[in-house]
Amino acid sequence: MTNNLLHTPEGVRDIYGKEYKEKISVECNVHQVINSYGYNDIQTPTFEYFDVFSKEIGTTPSKELYKFFDKENNTLVLRPDFTPSIARCAAKYFMEETSPVRFSYLGNTFTNTSNLQGKLKEVTQIGAELINEPSVYGDAEIISLLVECLKSSGLKQFRISIGNVSYFKGLCEEAGLDDETENALRKCISGKNYFAAVDLLDEREVQDPYRSKLLKVADSFGGLNSLDEAKALVKNKKSIDAIERLEKLYELLKLYDVAEYVSFDLGILSKYNYYTGIVFRAYTFGVGNAVVTGGRYDNLLKTFGKNAAAIGFVIVIDELIEALKGQDVVIKIPDEKITIFYDSADENDFKEKLHQAREKRKAGINVELIPSV
Repeated sequence: MTNNLLHTPEGVRDIYGKEYKEKISVECNVHQVINSYGYNDIQTPTFEYFDVFSKEIGTTPSKELYKFFDKENNTLVLRPDFTPSIARCAAKYFMEETSPVRFSYLGNTFTNTSNLQGKLKEVTQIGAELINEPSVYGDAEIISLLVECLKSSGLKQFRISIGNVSYFKGLCEEAGLDDETENALRKCISGKNYFAAVDLLDEREVQDPYRSKLLKVADSFGGLNSLDEAKALVKNKKSIDAIERLEKLYELLKLYDVAEYVSFDLGILSKYNYYTGIVFRAYTFGVGNAVVTGGRYDNLLKTFGKNAAAIGFVIVIDELIEALKGQDVVIKIPDEKITIFYDSADENDFKEKLHQAREKRKAGINVELIPSV
């Protein structure tokens, strides 16, 4: 029994020593950049009412939530995702605000999944959310901020893939797909499961040219040329507007001097159904998953009673640090502590060494005071 208590449950772990110092260092560097763009810190509860993350909102599936009950028999969940919590806060405390509101957050999220593949059930996330800003200029600010955050961590080789959910939704409307088929197809494409998408379209008897156009979304990625090709495939206004917004976004990112980090992928649709427009992920070497996810969620705040556009991103700190380690990037941490020894049998010596330690601590030096053997 004692030996079992020494171990953590599957999917969580202890972090200590140099590794934890490196994690704090990365968090601080990223946080400083987010603050430099005028984002204000906010802290939301670790657990919320179940309805904040319900199926209707389009967040994490119920079976992947850690659920429990309070004394009043309300169903509560550990947060799996920060965005709905931020949306709730914005609606509660900034209901009448019409000017842009900028939030920054840092904390842990919890996902109860058995399909770990070496991944954690509890991870640390840091992110930024821009509320009351519907324009492409808000898109550009968020993505440029993301680039600067990743650079501040020490990461040099990364790529931000950007899509637009509206392109896919417009094409589904043009093809006459019902909501059920659209959502099922979205899940297939988002999961990069091309063969499942083929089977689904065959099962629902979707004919060409729409069948081939919808499948084309799955591998529509690259530079500006890929956007030209995608625009030529559609006739509906929603999809065309989606491509033109991406083109405008690229022009703004050139002004921010971050366009070199960007490519386009219309197959990025996200597992979260609350995304409505621009969606993006950041990838780098050394990790299989995206180190960043984000996008525009212009309808989410309506669920909480506020009609406001919003866009944001979340950086998974654990994934980012894994990437930094895999690329042999040195994470700078504060100077290590120094050790001062004192003779426990000599009170005068202890007083002198204590004085030295206190003076150094005042000067910002970490000091360990221990008795000599």
